[in-house]
Amino acid sequence: MHLSNRRSRFRVTSLTGAFMAFVLSLSLWAPAVHAETSSPQVNEKGQTKALTSESAEAFLDTFFDSAEAKAQYIGASVVVVKDGKVLAEKGYGYADQESKTPVDPKSTAFRVASVSKTFTAAAVMQLVEQGKVDLQADFQTYVKGLEFDNPFDKPVTVENLLTHTTGFEIRDPQQEDIHADFDKTVSMEDYAQQHMPPVVREPGSAYMYDNFSYLLLGMIVENVSGEPFETYMQQHIFKPLGMDNSSFVLNDKFKDQLATAYDAVHNPLDLYTLSPTPMPQGGMLSTAEDIGNFMIAFLNDGVKDNERILKETTVKSMEQYRSSIHPVLPDTTYGFEAAFQLPGAGSSPAIITKAGDLIGFSSYLFLIPEQNTGVFLTYNQAGALRNLFYLAFIQTFFPQYAEPVVIKDFTPQYTNELQRFAGLYADLRLSTIVSSLKNGGTEPGKLSISDAFLGPRTLIQVDENLFKDELTGQFTAFKEQADGTIYMKEPYLNPLGYEKKGQKPQGFRDVRPDSPYAEAIYGLQSLGHYDNDATEAFQPKLAVTRAEFIENVLKMSGLKPSQTTPPADSDWTSHPAAGYIQLGYEVGMITGADSKQFKPDQVITRQEAMVMIWRSLQLQYPNELFQDVKLAGHADEWAVPAIQMMVKLGIHGPEVKVLKDGSVDVLARKPLIRQEEAAIMYQLFTQPTDKIVAELMAQQPQPEASNVDEADEDQPSSANPEETP
Repeated sequence: MHLSNRRSRFRVTSLTGAFMAFVLSLSLWAPAVHAETSSPQVNEKGQTKALTSESAEAFLDTFFDSAEAKAQYIGASVVVVKDGKVLAEKGYGYADQESKTPVDPKSTAFRVASVSKTFTAAAVMQLVEQGKVDLQADFQTYVKGLEFDNPFDKPVTVENLLTHTTGFEIRDPQQEDIHADFDKTVSMEDYAQQHMPPVVREPGSAYMYDNFSYLLLGMIVENVSGEPFETYMQQHIFKPLGMDNSSFVLNDKFKDQLATAYDAVHNPLDLYTLSPTPMPQGGMLSTAEDIGNFMIAFLNDGVKDNERILKETTVKSMEQYRSSIHPVLPDTTYGFEAAFQLPGAGSSPAIITKAGDLIGFSSYLFLIPEQNTGVFLTYNQAGALRNLFYLAFIQTFFPQYAEPVVIKDFTPQYTNELQRFAGLYADLRLSTIVSSLKNGGTEPGKLSISDAFLGPRTLIQVDENLFKDELTGQFTAFKEQADGTIYMKEPYLNPLGYEKKGQKPQGFRDVRPDSPYAEAIYGLQSLGHYDNDATEAFQPKLAVTRAEFIENVLKMSGLKPSQTTPPADSDWTSHPAAGYIQLGYEVGMITGADSKQFKPDQVITRQEAMVMIWRSLQLQYPNELFQDVKLAGHADEWAVPAIQMMVKLGIHGPEVKVLKDGSVDVLARKPLIRQEEAAIMYQLFTQPTDKIVAELMAQQPQPEASNVDEADEDQPSSANPEETP
C-alpha cells in the first residue's frame, strides 16, 4: 500500500511531508531502476577495462555527465580505492544549488545514513577482539534493564543484532525522530526503553533489515567501553584513520559542511536532526575522502598508515556472509549486506556492500576484497543513482561478477508441488509490500508473481526453492521452516529482507466464499489485518465512520499514531482514534476549512474516502493522467480528480460500474460500507498502480525540445517516484 536554519538558504518545506514521501519511496527506487536496466550487456572476454586512476576518472566523468545520472542528483561525491591508494576522488554538481556551492569530496559532508551501521559494527568487533564482547552471548549481557517478550527458547545474541536476524518486531524511525529541534536530546537508553520491540520470530530464523538492532549495538559499545558512543567512535575509529570530517553529532561544524538535502524534483529541504542522540544505526555524517580512508584500512587487513583499527582475522570475519536464502542470494555479514542483484548473476558473495537512505540523501559503499577494491558514493537526493552506478561500474571494470551463475541441472516441480508457495506474502519490515503468488499454469516449474509496483510476471524454477524472473533474469528464492512457515526473498521491492507468507484465511461466518468481496476480505485476513477466526462476523454491510476509515488506512499502511496531542478544542481530542486522526492532518490526508471539526463518528461517504487516499497518491502520480475519465452519477466537484484517479487505477470494489457510454458511476455520495472499504484496501496492496501509471505516461505526447541536453537535465527522474515517496 503506497499512501502517505541552515539558516535562510533553506526553503521552508514540511518535514512531515518529506518524511511521508521518504517512507513511501523506500520500496520503489529499485524496481524502477531494474525496469530501465533489466538487461545489462556484459563485456566480452578480453575487453575488460583495467581499473586505474585514469580509467576510474574517465568512467566517473562520463557516468555523472549522462542524462540518466543527472536526473538523479543535485550533488554527488565519490571515491574509488584500490591496492591501498585512492584512484579517484571527485565531487559532481552542487552541495547547495542556490549558492552554486560545488561538492568537495574532502570537505562536503553528507548524511551517510545506514552506512553508519558498518562503522558501528567495526566498533563492536573491536570489543570482540578484546574479549569484552561475545558474539554468541545474549545481548542483554551488555545492555541491562530492557523489558520485552521473547516466547522462544533462543535468546537474541549479539550476532543476531549484527546480521539482522533478531526476530524483533519492526521498529523503524518514526516521524517524530526526524525533527528541527536542535536543542532536543534523547539518549539511546531512553529511546530503547520507549520503543523496545518484542521478539515475534525465532531469533536466527529470518532476515529482516533491523535498524533497532544497531541502536542496541551502539549501546553495547557505550556500555562495554565505558565511553560515550560518539567519543568512542572518534577515538577508536575516526581519529586513527584521519577521518577528521566524520561524526555522529550534527554540531555547528557539520551544519556548515553538510550538503543541502533535496527532494526528487530538486526542491531544497529543511535542515533536520535525529533522535536518539547519537543515532548509531544511521546518524553518521562524513565525506567521501573520510570513507575512502576507512575502505583502504579495511581492504588492507585493518591497517592504514601504520594505524590498526581491526585485526586481520576480524576483517576476514566481517567479509564472510553469515546466512543466505540460497547460495546465489546471500544476506548479511557483520556490518555489510549483499550487493544489488545483477540479471542472471544474483548477488556475488565476493562483494560486500552497505546502502544508506535518509530524507534527501542516499549512499552506497561496496568492497571487492579479492580485487582489493572499494567504492563509496553519496549524494544529496534520495534515490536510485547508486543502482545505476553499481551496475555500470561492475560492467566496466569487473564483468566477471555479472556473468550468469552456473546452476546444476534441476528437474522442475509439478504444479501441485509448487502449490505450497501460492498465497499472499508481506514484507517483514515494510508490511505494505505485498506479493501475490499463484501457480503459473499447468507447465511444471512455473509460478506467477504480482505486486502493486511491477504487476504480474512469471517465475521459472531453476533450482530447489530458486526461481528466475522470465523477463529480467533476477532470482527469487524461498525458505521453508519446519513449522510450515514460508519466507521469500525477491530482488525488486525490498531485497534487504524476507517476505512472509500469510496465514490460510479462515473466513467469516457472514462472508460467503462466492461473494465478489471475498477475495479482498480473505486476503486482508491472510495478511493479519483482520482476525483469522471463522466464528466471527465481519458485518460487510456496516457503514464505516470517518475515524474508522482514517485509522484503518493509516494502520494498514504500517504507520503509528501521532504522538502530538490534538488541539484541546478539536472534536477528536478524546476520541479513541485521536492519534490516527491527528496523523491524518499531519500528513495531509485530512484537510478542510475548519481544522477543529472532523466529525469522527459521522459515516464517511465513498467520495470522501477516495479523496483521503488521493491526497497521498498524488505525491506520486500527476492528476493530468486521469482527467479523461468520464464520470456518471452524482459527485461533488471537489472530489472529481480523486474519483478519476481511483477509477483509472482500479482502486475500488466490484460495486463500481462502467455504463454503456463508457462513463463510470462510483456511487460517490453513498456511505462507504465495510466490504467496499476492504476492496479499496486490498487494491491498494495488490493493484499494479505503478505499472498502470507508467503505461499512461508512455502514451502522453512528448514535448519538443530545441536543446536535448537541457531537456534531459530538467526532467525529473522516473527511477525515484518518492517525492513526485
